[in-house]
Amino acid sequence: MADTIFERYGGFAAVRRIVSDFYDRVLDSPVLSHHFERVDMKRLLDHQARFISSVTGGPASYTDEHLRRVHERLGITAAEFREMLVLLTETLEDFGFAQADIDFVAGELRQRQGVIVTR
Repeated sequence: MADTIFERYGGFAAVRRIVSDFYDRVLDSPVLSHHFERVDMKRLLDHQARFISSVTGGPASYTDEHLRRVHERLGITAAEFREMLVLLTETLEDFGFAQADIDFVAGELRQRQGVIVTR
């Protein structure tokens, strides 16, 4: 039996598929898409897959300071953060995550809201 969320849902390959689907939703979101107009999406998907891996118990880690540095210039609002959580929750549901695992991932992100939201 797998010990971590990361392992239970298929490891890095599965996380990459989840992150790719999630960003399809983000890019379709009128609330969030403007943040990604000039972004190297391939690079972002790689970083985000590592970040989601880290919060699900995979072999990666991101410090709050790193997250703060990356997000400080973006002017992310609390409403945008909430939209991101809604889209991520929907994505995880569509990939068959158990509610307890969705709640855990969402909780991990909420704990970092203070270093991501800057407006």
